[in-house]
Amino acid sequence: MTYRNPTPTVDIIIELTNRPGRPIVLIERQNEPFGWAIPGGFVDYGESVETAARREAKEETSLEVELIEQFYVYSDPSRDPRQHTMSVVFIATATGEAKAADDAKNLALFESWQIPQNLCFDHDRILRDYLQYRYYGIRPRI
Repeated sequence: MTYRNPTPTVDIIIELTNRPGRPIVLIERQNEPFGWAIPGGFVDYGESVETAARREAKEETSLEVELIEQFYVYSDPSRDPRQHTMSVVFIATATGEAKAADDAKNLALFESWQIPQNLCFDHDRILRDYLQYRYYGIRPRI
């Protein structure tokens, strides 16, 4: 019997704690789908989601992150136009200079009121949920 399962991914909301207002890091994707995104990617076989989150953050932003908490899991089958994925989203902190690397074409720091409109995947929903949590302590509901 062959099983078809969602592919596990991670997304890391990185707050830069050495900057006023703790802006978050977003990357502009070099590959399709194009647009701005939360740093993240696929979990490798034999890798924990925590290790994948640290690796993806380093690969895409050149930052060593400290994972603060697991925020939520997003698994809508249509969240990624390429395939059915489920993302474990982490909130992390970092200090230093972020630099675009790996499959990130560009990188920028954003205050909560500056988040771009052309976000990939379901990252608009994730960031909306995150801002509700950051400013009001309200977690996403199932």
